[in-house]
Amino acid sequence: MKPSSSTSDLFGPLFTDPAVEAEISDGAWLRAMLDFERALAIVQARAGLVSEEAARMVVTAIDVGHYDPVELGAGALTSGTPVVPLVRAIGAHVTAEGRAAVHNGATSQDVLDTALSLVAFRALGPVLDGLRGVAKECERLAQRHRDTLIAGRTLAQHALPTTFGLKCAGWLVAVDEAVDDLTRVREQRLAVQFGGAAGTLAAVNDPSLTDQLAAQLGLAAPLIPWHTNRTRIAELAGSLGVAAGVLAKVAQDVVLLAQTEVAEVAEADGGTSSAMPHKHNPVRAVLVNACARRVPALVSTVLSAMAQEHERAVGAWHSEWQTVTELLRLVGGAVRGMRELLSRLRVDPERMRRNLELTGGLLMAENVAVRLAARIGRAEAQDLVAEVCRSAVLSGKSLRAALEADLRIDLSPEEVAEALDPAGYIGSAGEFVDRALAAHRERAGR
Repeated sequence: MKPSSSTSDLFGPLFTDPAVEAEISDGAWLRAMLDFERALAIVQARAGLVSEEAARMVVTAIDVGHYDPVELGAGALTSGTPVVPLVRAIGAHVTAEGRAAVHNGATSQDVLDTALSLVAFRALGPVLDGLRGVAKECERLAQRHRDTLIAGRTLAQHALPTTFGLKCAGWLVAVDEAVDDLTRVREQRLAVQFGGAAGTLAAVNDPSLTDQLAAQLGLAAPLIPWHTNRTRIAELAGSLGVAAGVLAKVAQDVVLLAQTEVAEVAEADGGTSSAMPHKHNPVRAVLVNACARRVPALVSTVLSAMAQEHERAVGAWHSEWQTVTELLRLVGGAVRGMRELLSRLRVDPERMRRNLELTGGLLMAENVAVRLAARIGRAEAQDLVAEVCRSAVLSGKSLRAALEADLRIDLSPEEVAEALDPAGYIGSAGEFVDRALAAHRERAGR
């Protein structure tokens, strides 16, 4: 049996995306830590704080040296972070002169906070690519089904007619907003950390190094060190939580629409059961939901870690490393699953239309009341139509038959038929779809 990796070989494929996994693995974290140490040596050499030869030795040691995450993890037990054994390992590959340029003026939290920012920045690349793919699928569905009638449901009951295109447009707007938020965090809030032992940079006394480090690593430059100001990490976690929630809403809609009794959509493939040969389960929606359900607790962990002691927290920032890694993993998995789901979603407009008739026209009662209100007043119309609806349910008649049989209903048969036509009572649904599509295309520069 091969040794286990950082993610489960048994369950991992269900809940992650290989492209994201490559950026959050132990190797990716180690690479980010080494990137910080390399950049630190380079910018300090430029500033004249260490010799160029010493910096070259450090860069060479980082580029060609062998650093094992397993060994670093075991060595971290005495210091509480893997940075101490990593610095020793780098130092072992250089001369005494070179060691002067290793980790100069930095503290362990500088390395790990910057590494977390780098890991998140890199992992958010495929996450955002995937979310944009999800948005593209929502755009396609919204455009194709702009005028496809479907029962709108409130509190899980038929409410009024709407369009499947508007439902997809709602998905699209939410996904676009999640993309905007994660992009802002990625580009503006993931920052380098360089404050030294107590956030004063006393050992090097050159705050411009922070800006140079940020430029070297492609991260944002903070105003001052942020060792115990965790707003950046909290914003990252919150934005990932929002993205997961957006995807969970779409998945939940698909699960409900795919129920046997509804059958308005279906996943195109998969969904087998170990016991029931007839089953076609919405398995991708299920897995997206499974990812999303784990996310709020992880976001909560990050938020709870914001209260930190003085200039260095007692365990709070340590709790973020694996928590943020798992957040990125789960959101990446949810994005991958949702993109696959929507790209092969089967939509049944005929079933949607048939389901509109399940209540015998009752979901059009509001339109009838609106038309009557012009003649007898709003309150009177509401009460009268409600009474007719109750009568229809008790008698088993359609709403049309109940209305035509009630002499108090001052509408002609033609007016009743018009009032009960779902296509005539979808309000601004089409315009809302068009707005969502136009906004999405503007975002995409199309």
